[in-house]
This record gives sequence, C-alpha cells and structure tokens, in this order.
Amino acid sequence: MTDGTAPARAPLADWLALIRFSHTVFALPFALLALFVATDGRPPLRVLVLCVLAMVAARTAAMAYNRWLDRAIDARNPRTRNREIPRGAIAPRQALALALIAGAGFVVVAAWLAPICGWLALPTLALLFGYSHAKRFTASCHLWLGAALGLAPAAAWLAAHGAIEPTLVAALVLGLGVMLWVAGFDILYACQDADFDRREGLHSWPARLGIPNALRLARALHAAAALGFLAFGFVAALGWIWFVGVLLASGLLALQHRIVKADDLSRVNLAFFTLNGVVGLWMLAVGLLDLWLL
Repeated sequence: MTDGTAPARAPLADWLALIRFSHTVFALPFALLALFVATDGRPPLRVLVLCVLAMVAARTAAMAYNRWLDRAIDARNPRTRNREIPRGAIAPRQALALALIAGAGFVVVAAWLAPICGWLALPTLALLFGYSHAKRFTASCHLWLGAALGLAPAAAWLAAHGAIEPTLVAALVLGLGVMLWVAGFDILYACQDADFDRREGLHSWPARLGIPNALRLARALHAAAALGFLAFGFVAALGWIWFVGVLLASGLLALQHRIVKADDLSRVNLAFFTLNGVVGLWMLAVGLLDLWLL
C-alpha cells in the first residue's frame, strides 16, 4: 500500500479510473429521465446543466471517498490491489481532497438549483458517504448503494419543480425501481469477493448467504425492479413505447442471470457494467422517445 505519496500530477486516466467515471451511465440516465418527464420533455437549459453538474459532483465525491476509505482493504484484495491508491498512482490525501471539493461543489450547485435542493444536499451527501462504511456492519450494503443511486430521480424532480408536490410520487416510484436494479447488480459484482469478505469480516449478501443464494436474491431484485419501471410508466402516464422498452430492458436483466453462474463468475464484468450500462441508456432513450413522439 502506498505511504501517502504520489506523483504531483497523476494522469487524467488515473483520476477518471479512481472515480469510475464511466459508471455514470448507471444513475445519470434516470436522473435525466425524471427531469424530462417532470418538465414534459422540455427542461430549462439552466436546470438541465446544473442537474448534470450536481450528479457528476455527487458521484465524484462518493467514489473518491470510497476509494480513500477502502484503500487498505483494496491493497489486501488481489482483485483490487492495482487500483490507483494502492499502487501509488494517487495519494490518499489527494483522493480525500477530491471527495471534499466535489462534495462542496455538489452542495453549492444544489443550492443554485432551488433552496430545497440546497437544504437536502448535506443529508444526501451523508447518505452517499455512508455507503462506503456500510459493508463494515451490514450485508444490506447493496440496498444502501441502491438507495443512494435511487435518490437521483427524486432529486431531479425537485430541481424541476423547486418544491415537494404530489407528482413527486412518480419520481419516487422510478427511484424504487432504480434502487432494486442497482442492488441486484451490486450483488452480482460482490460475488467475486465473497471469500475475501468473509476472511476480512466484511458484510455482503454473497458472503452471508453463499453465491448460489445471493444470485437467487439478485434475480428477485431485478424482477421487482422491472415491475417498478412498469409502475413508473403508469404513474407518469407514459405510452406504449415506454412499456415495450421496459420489456426489452427486462430481457437484458434476465440475460445477466444467464451468463453469471455460481460456478463461473468469469463474465461478471460483462453483466455488471456492459449490460447494465446499456439498460440505463436504453431506459433514458425510450423514455425520451415516448415523451417526444407520443
């Protein structure tokens, strides 16, 4: 593990890898979907730009904090020992500084969006940072991560309206679907570390239940997520394009559980990132088509 020193200027690729910038395709599409639905497909440019900035800042803060907090664990795990902090590409203090700066930026941008967003920014940031600690005391850390990402639709809806009002229910339904979806694929990903987590005293459903039972739980969560996405279509009064899109996305969710087996985890990354990234972008695309065409 690094002793805290690092090159004065780490390459941009290392910083993007540290915060897993490519994983923005998980939460951002659903935040944008909620924003467009809340504004009948025509969000003000200012709100759209600030929402994207807030999402990027919040996610950057959460990921940088996670990497800083888990640096010793990552150094002991054969799967993660080559991450940026353990191999010395980025110093721990640099990662923590990034987390704090991005977190402050998130609070400022949220306040610019609407006063209520500013008031809720600090509790939201606490939830995001809290996830990094969750696996130290609860196997439900997967649901915690899901809840953190599932806040995105409600946050975007609040940004659009500037107040809590009845139509927020639609965003909460979408957020519930996102929470179940994220928890399901996070369980798939955690299967890779089931043995390591047991040895380290860390908590996850694969470590507690065993990989076969954890995979069954992930399937159930994804089935419930698909129902949540369908329910959002009804609550938000979307049309047939959305419902057909959800059915096709459900096929992608089912495919994940065909290619990841308890005795063969070699394609976990394909299921975790590629297929779920496609699901997020696909849901945004069909939602926008439904709004603009129907």
